[in-house]
Amino acid sequence: MSLVFADTLYWNARIIPNDPWSEPGRQAYLKLSRGTVLLTTEEVFVEVLAAVSSLGSFWRVKATSLIRTLHSTNQVRICVQSHDSFLSGLGHYEARQDKGFSLVDCISMQTMRKFGITDILTNDHHFTQEGFNILIPKKE
Repeated sequence: MSLVFADTLYWNARIIPNDPWSEPGRQAYLKLSRGTVLLTTEEVFVEVLAAVSSLGSFWRVKATSLIRTLHSTNQVRICVQSHDSFLSGLGHYEARQDKGFSLVDCISMQTMRKFGITDILTNDHHFTQEGFNILIPKKE
């Protein structure tokens, strides 16, 4: 079993069909080997829910439904928020004052390191700055 991290951009693209990253995200997912498990964090889901919160009740329901479904599937592992994950991310955030990393990015990076993950379903160049491999290419 291989693990790939799924970032906020990927989940937003899954929820919102007209999201500009929907098709690139779908294509990147389809290229993963059979048996790949997606790893994500509850902190990522906080960002997802924040992103759809102003889109109205339809998208809020769709997002919460997807997240609840993901909690009961074997294809996705979700790391729970904890004081330790916060402090780990905060330490990384403090150590990267020259970067534009968000705290959630830092928590994600630390989670990826903890699980030995190098591939991430995102197009966020911040992850390449830390040596990770983004699987959703920039649009040309």
